[in-house]
Amino acid sequence: MSNSSSLNEFLLLASADTRELQLLHFSLFLGIYLAALLGNGLIITAVACNHRLHTPMYFFLLNLSILDLGTVSTTVPKFMANSLWDTRAISYSGCAAQVFLFVFLLGGEYSLLTVMAYDRYVAICKPLHYETLVGSRACVRMAAAAWSPGFLNALLHTGNTFSIPLCQGNTVDQFFCEIPQILKLSCSDSYLREAGLIVVCVCLVFGCFVFIMLSYVQIFTAVLMIPSEQGRHKAFSMCLPHLAVVSLFVSTDMFAYLKPPSLSSPALDLLVAVLYAVVPPTLNPLIYSMRNRELKDALRKVVSWTFFSSGNIAIALHK
Repeated sequence: MSNSSSLNEFLLLASADTRELQLLHFSLFLGIYLAALLGNGLIITAVACNHRLHTPMYFFLLNLSILDLGTVSTTVPKFMANSLWDTRAISYSGCAAQVFLFVFLLGGEYSLLTVMAYDRYVAICKPLHYETLVGSRACVRMAAAAWSPGFLNALLHTGNTFSIPLCQGNTVDQFFCEIPQILKLSCSDSYLREAGLIVVCVCLVFGCFVFIMLSYVQIFTAVLMIPSEQGRHKAFSMCLPHLAVVSLFVSTDMFAYLKPPSLSSPALDLLVAVLYAVVPPTLNPLIYSMRNRELKDALRKVVSWTFFSSGNIAIALHK
């Protein structure tokens, strides 16, 4: 029996029992992490450098890529380091920082997805008022409004979670410091305050989800009334990637936090955590660029410019 005040580290879930499997897990997560860095980095660079993409939709997409980069960088590198060096330890302060950053970035991402749904609603259902409702100043205010709740939410959750006495050891059955797994280490019913906060957050998330769905009901109603097939195709191309990201994000999060305790097992918990913490940040760039011609053209320019610059540098060094 140990008290949280005497803990100086936590033990995360072991990646594997054998050294070969540990290195395999390291390689798999390294590939996923590099794909997330490359995809989101290319979108950030393309949007920042291409003046044609300096519009509200791409401004919010840039913010989403920054949040995705932060989310995947909060959890994956530590797990890769533990797999490579055959250890499970994470310091108490490191665990608290991981919880804070993960909750902050995840909350900011969901708020931003809600703002992006509003942006698409105004663009399609109220195009004549778009410049007024979603101007440059309004974009900055909406982005700030999306990031702020995540910060406050992270402060509340981190403060509550790490003020709870922990009496069930220091082993966290997850590859990163996840609040539900830390709560399993708490004493008796002392976790109920934090569990209540999680329920409140789930209700807020559900409210945002309802807002997004109602926005899309009106969006699709308006799209189906567009007379030209090209106009409908362009509207669907703008909306479907966002809807796909929302669906992936919400379904994995809800299952992770609302699944019955009877379904809980280390293997299933690990799979679900990877699905909601690692897969969306990696797939989001692919989903958004798949049907977006403007973004694909900008990404091609970034890639070609990178290779051209690298070639020139290599030639200069050779000379």
